[in-house]
Amino acid sequence: MLLEARLVNLLANLLALIAVLSMVVGVVAWIIRRPYFEIRRLEIAPMADMSLEYVTAANLQTSLDGQLQGNFFLLDLGAARAVIESAPWIRHADVRRIWPDTLRVSIEEQRPLAFWNENQMINTWGETFTANPGELPDGLNIPQLNGPVHSERLVVQRYAEIAGRFAPLGLSVQEATLTPRYAWEVTLSDGMQLTLGRDPAADVPDPHGRAGALPFAARIDRFVRAWPELTRRLGQAIRHADLRHPNGFAISLANGPVQSSSSSTP
Repeated sequence: MLLEARLVNLLANLLALIAVLSMVVGVVAWIIRRPYFEIRRLEIAPMADMSLEYVTAANLQTSLDGQLQGNFFLLDLGAARAVIESAPWIRHADVRRIWPDTLRVSIEEQRPLAFWNENQMINTWGETFTANPGELPDGLNIPQLNGPVHSERLVVQRYAEIAGRFAPLGLSVQEATLTPRYAWEVTLSDGMQLTLGRDPAADVPDPHGRAGALPFAARIDRFVRAWPELTRRLGQAIRHADLRHPNGFAISLANGPVQSSSSSTP
């Protein structure tokens, strides 16, 4: 009988404890859902060694209107980071709570390198993103890059290579297009158009059937080396240059017929 009485008392105490804990949990849950713990402030700052040009607390707040769910205690920081990173101009974000009502966001902004295809931009990491081009700084001149889906990194790499080769001539790339057959068409800052041929990364046969054609970079280098002498001898602007030929290139003058030029391969 004594053992049974002890078991009954133990069970009663356990049930009482469970009831008290349930009440405490209920009270705590009720308290943390009170309006007192709502997120009222949004602080933003650049990540280390960076600056912010496009994102402000005001426009980020507008972009996030109604999308962050939960208060100071209940907000899912991972979900909040994903929502914030979907806002324009934000590449990465780090999100922290600051007692009692603040959300602090450290931001890595997109760094636009070029316009991409019809309605996107591409950053310096070769990643595409969508943002309002009207927010770009006045006077910022960025090229137009075009290419098939999933070719972004290759296009950025080749753009940098082509731009570097023409920079000593005082020319920049205004537009570069990688076609669906992985051939290159480029327009330079002086309006000259270049047909560069198939990219070495292509896994399709050369559509022009030019066996023995020079590698991609060598074709460009050959034309760049010939450029000073060409401009001196021709005395007028070149409208188009076709660099696909194995032993030279063909050029069209701004006011004249197509001409060809031969050169020895390097």
